[in-house]
Amino acid sequence: MSGAVRWGVLATGGIAERFTTDVASLPDAEVVAVASRTEASARAFADRFGIPRAYGDWASLVADEDVDVVYVATPHHAHRAAAGLALEAGKAVLCEKAFTLNAREAEELVTLARDRGLFLMEAMWMYCNPLIRRAAELVRDGAIGEIRTVQADFGLAGAFGPDHRLRDPALGGGALLDLGVYPVSFAQLLLGEPDSVQAHALLSPEGVDLNTGMLLGWASGASALLSCSVVADTPLTASVTGSEGRIDFPRGFFFPERFTLLRSGTEPEEFVNTDDPHSLRHEAAEVMRCLRAGETESPLVPLNGTLAVMRTLDAVRDRIGVRYPQEALTRV
Repeated sequence: MSGAVRWGVLATGGIAERFTTDVASLPDAEVVAVASRTEASARAFADRFGIPRAYGDWASLVADEDVDVVYVATPHHAHRAAAGLALEAGKAVLCEKAFTLNAREAEELVTLARDRGLFLMEAMWMYCNPLIRRAAELVRDGAIGEIRTVQADFGLAGAFGPDHRLRDPALGGGALLDLGVYPVSFAQLLLGEPDSVQAHALLSPEGVDLNTGMLLGWASGASALLSCSVVADTPLTASVTGSEGRIDFPRGFFFPERFTLLRSGTEPEEFVNTDDPHSLRHEAAEVMRCLRAGETESPLVPLNGTLAVMRTLDAVRDRIGVRYPQEALTRV
């Protein structure tokens, strides 16, 4: 692929706005089309960002011959349908997280992409962040020895009423898929898929998780203590402790501005992000690099890793008793 990579944005919510803004900062990218369930919404979005074409349905976007890659920014309950539609149309896809409602849907998308030789990636921007990549590299190189524990949390105290999407089982509501995917993905970036999963949660009257604690274990003896919440403003920090040191991330570990490496007998070493840590352009740049290189999967956000995270999220929901209506006829 040569020239600018042409993006189609599917959905017009807040994350789509951020992505479109950040992609505009890349010199070799162009958003050429946007789609929503209504033409009015798509047109308003297109006018705001100077996008040439606006569609009131998803099918028209994925059929647009000028679109090279589709960014799926819908809520996660619609990811399987939206990403699947784009893949069926022969488009490369970057799909927001949580990748799907469950591992079964994720496996269906991955199989479809691999069978057709198409690019597919979860929009786990944390994995593309330069500081997260540096920390993972230090861990792999043995800077803190063998990992013993990982701690991470993502919680916010929101006034979410019963009619909010985060309380709606039909929309995949709850803390786990919206927020818990970050600490789980952080732990699995460093340790891979866990061998054991334990969890406890406070459930809403609607049956979604409001506050969830997770204990993941690995055969190596490593463990991860993780939490997510939509009813508590947690520290949003992360720590990785090894046999020879520790890495600490301050508040906002999933878009870090800095982290500290602590090792016995040495002064703490601070690593600082000189780039905008909140930007989504790093994941967009990785997609475009892959497309130009003819790669159908990203080594930074591998599909097998995405599948492993989805299996862990399924296991957590199994432990806490959360099941979505769409899953009634199919075992997760």
